[in-house]
Amino acid sequence: MAAAKNKRLLLKMLSLFSVIRGYNILILILAQYLTSAFILAPELPLRDVIFDPNLFFLILSSATVIASGYIINNFYDSEKDLINRPKKTMLDRFVSQRTKLSVYFILNFAAIFFASYASFRAVVFFSLYIFVIWFYSHRLKRILFVGNLVASILAIIPFFVVFIYYKNFETVIFIHATFLYLMIVMRELVKDLENLKGDLILNYKTIPVVYGEKWSKFFLSVLTILSVIPILLLTTKFDTGMMIYYFYVCLLLLVFFVLFLYFSAAKWQYLLLHNILKFIIVAGVFSILLIDHADVFTRVF
Repeated sequence: MAAAKNKRLLLKMLSLFSVIRGYNILILILAQYLTSAFILAPELPLRDVIFDPNLFFLILSSATVIASGYIINNFYDSEKDLINRPKKTMLDRFVSQRTKLSVYFILNFAAIFFASYASFRAVVFFSLYIFVIWFYSHRLKRILFVGNLVASILAIIPFFVVFIYYKNFETVIFIHATFLYLMIVMRELVKDLENLKGDLILNYKTIPVVYGEKWSKFFLSVLTILSVIPILLLTTKFDTGMMIYYFYVCLLLLVFFVLFLYFSAAKWQYLLLHNILKFIIVAGVFSILLIDHADVFTRVF
């Protein structure tokens, strides 16, 4: 009996971790810290960034809000996910909808509490962030173009938080941000292609549903071409250190992406394209360390 209870508890914990996309949250926290330390405030000692209490609570607030956002998105998309991701949905359903909502509210209150340590403006900012995420999940994501645009903006806001905190307005920062934003927009559109079946059944007004796969691929091709512009600027006009090799790899992956895109029709093919973009985004987080690898060594040790 005790073993069965422990197994069920473990399954519920794994289910909740799946619902909040715990792995994404961990990557987000790491990305914010690396961005802060090596892009936004490279002149500060590493310990001053890592042990900055204001930055810590801003990042903690961001992570908590994003986790709650995944929960409310999961709550509203339960029917669609059952069609598009049946295996993941089965795991997610070990936690009841009521429990998900309870955790959602707890996380939001926690986020506001953490933000209050930083400033009243942070409280207002994260309160608005929470509201927009809810409104997106409840209403906006079903609206043509608006859903993709808002989803991409919401995904990049955690980096905007640390950007505003350090007030670093160098041009290279905006170019990095533009490349990241384009990758996120492309990923959202590929996800729409991947989830086309569920979106059609539940009448979501996504680009693939309204305009079809052909036009969706055209939009993705245009976005791919646009993403080459920040890559060329970062590799020719700015000193990105060893990170230049990351951008070279990105170019190769994007060439493969756009070629494979036109032969794609099955769900597994769109999933592969989705994972290529996800790899570019996640690899970009760790590649921040390559901007000045010698400086990384001296600042750490």
